[in-house]
Amino acid sequence: MNQERLTKVLDKMSEKKVSQLVISDATTIFYLTGKMIHAGERMLALVIKEDGNHALVINKLFPITEDLGVKLVVIDDTDDAVAVLLEQLDASKTIGVDKNWPAHFLLSLMEKTNSTDFVNGSEITDSVRAIKSEEEIELMRDVSRDNDTAIGRLQELVPEKLTELEMSEKLASIYKELGNSGFSFEPIVAYGANGADPHHETDDSVVKEGDSIILDIGGVKNGYCSDMTRTVFYKSVSDKSREVFETVLEANKRAIAKVKPGVKFSEIDAAARDYITEKGYGEYFTHRTGHFIGIECHEAGDVSGSNHNVVEPGMIFSIEPGIYIQGEVGVRIEDLVVATEEGCEVLNHYPKEMKIIG
Repeated sequence: MNQERLTKVLDKMSEKKVSQLVISDATTIFYLTGKMIHAGERMLALVIKEDGNHALVINKLFPITEDLGVKLVVIDDTDDAVAVLLEQLDASKTIGVDKNWPAHFLLSLMEKTNSTDFVNGSEITDSVRAIKSEEEIELMRDVSRDNDTAIGRLQELVPEKLTELEMSEKLASIYKELGNSGFSFEPIVAYGANGADPHHETDDSVVKEGDSIILDIGGVKNGYCSDMTRTVFYKSVSDKSREVFETVLEANKRAIAKVKPGVKFSEIDAAARDYITEKGYGEYFTHRTGHFIGIECHEAGDVSGSNHNVVEPGMIFSIEPGIYIQGEVGVRIEDLVVATEEGCEVLNHYPKEMKIIG
């Protein structure tokens, strides 16, 4: 296991007075072991204990040939997986359980331990993962550089008047050529009024003159995700659409300028939201300003009015204000930023100023 990351988890466990932690989340197991395992409905659990007796409970359908630096406890489909897991735990002590574990595993474990206390251990691993190492930051720079290239090549295809779905298919090929393993999320290509739905599902629509074009895309490389959004226009832009665009662009810039250690995420959200409201479009900004990102496209933590935690160096998150006017136009502009000691570094460098294509 990655000893530096393991030590941070153990330190956080000590701080929270949790002596043993069951980790079932595949991305956190990857974070600690370097091995991505998708076990589906079968038991997969990494047990971390303050006494150092760590264990990975895994089904034999997923053979591990390399040394992960942790004891392997191999089970098969006929075993009582929860009973085997319990053998790795001290039932007399509190058990921390991380997020996303199927209820039938947790409920069964609770039944078998009777009086044992259970606590949500997600904050332990999430808080450690939120602060990226220099190695992780460089991986995020690398995958983001690819995303700059990808969105540029995608914009070059706009004059061909491909459908939204065809654009998405082309993007898959672009990522493959760039050495990315796939999408970090299903890409959003939204023409015109389709862009007024923040999570529009790409369809057979064809771009028309005057349409805004939202391109919200991300890839995966070396286990880390990219994510960015650019909005351009096809052939022409109306005065109202231009005003909406310039408002979103300025909101994006104001929020980025606000990022530095010690600033609350709610204050960053307000920097974008208050400006959009001041310009008369507040009701059309319908989502949070950003989300954390790394091994997963959406990690724990966000940039929202309800998050009063403060920025710390090494955190990576999106800044993505938007305005969505139903039946008319949608505009979103998104960048990833990494918090530094003095402010932040923007990971996306593809131009975001007004652009009319065609």
